[in-house]
Amino acid sequence: MTLVSKDILKAAEILSREELVAIPTETVYGLAGNIYSDTAIKKIFDLKKRPFFNPLIVHIHSVDQIMELATHFPEKAQLLAKAFWPGSLTLILKKQPTVPELITAGNDTVGIRIPQHELTLELLRNLPFPLAAPSANPFTYISPTTAQHVKSYFDGELEMILDGGDCENGIESTIVGFENGEPVVYRLGSISLEDITAVAGPVILKNNKEQAPNAPGMLEKHYAPRTKTFLVENIAAFIALHPDKKIGLLLHSMDHAHFKVSEIIYLSKIGDLKEAASELYNAMHQLDQLDLDVIVAHRLPDKGLGKSINDRLERATK
Repeated sequence: MTLVSKDILKAAEILSREELVAIPTETVYGLAGNIYSDTAIKKIFDLKKRPFFNPLIVHIHSVDQIMELATHFPEKAQLLAKAFWPGSLTLILKKQPTVPELITAGNDTVGIRIPQHELTLELLRNLPFPLAAPSANPFTYISPTTAQHVKSYFDGELEMILDGGDCENGIESTIVGFENGEPVVYRLGSISLEDITAVAGPVILKNNKEQAPNAPGMLEKHYAPRTKTFLVENIAAFIALHPDKKIGLLLHSMDHAHFKVSEIIYLSKIGDLKEAASELYNAMHQLDQLDLDVIVAHRLPDKGLGKSINDRLERATK
């Protein structure tokens, strides 16, 4: 039976034994281990059934730790860190030789972020090492935004879940790297492209790469329910084509006609994109438990966080 607790010292003790602990962040729960322990890192890959070519993100508690992990800290990276850390931004920087290649999937860069969750920041301050922490779910499955989501995936396989309540932002961090000194977004996330651009200037979007990805979340299939999922523009047309299907609808607002289906979940009754992002994975988990034939999500406006939510839904439908 997996322990679910708020005991930071217990979590630190487990992590110091090269074991894993699920930790809360403002984005999703992460499956955490000591970055300098091959034993712990291999356990992360094994438990998630994650391919070794997919790199991990390193979590730290202070900007002062950057140069322990990275060889340099570009000016635009510093501007982004100042604007968004602690928070839902991961920076891809040239790595120090001391950062294990198991973390970086052989790349010469490492992803780093400071999470905005006081329980996990306090845990990091109590550890002599940073934590690698990909989402605490089996590879390609829906990311967890509650301790119960993690428990349902790994009960009995994981020693402890550090319970930090529901994740506030609900989708993963935005990942930004640098090519020729200019920012490149490798994964859309909880910080919008517009917000990144406002701080760092124009950015390039490169968020799909099946072979040797630069960052997590770039693979075509990801974040997927077990139930077959569709992302559509015209819900009424889809329903008309599938009259005998048990359908669960995922709508981003109540601004829709009434549909006769098995279940409807509204990500936000008023179409608020931040609320919709926060509720996305929890809603997908709920629908996935209902023995539906299909889940049908309505495409959101392709702006701000709507672009990030659409990205997650597109990967869930592959």
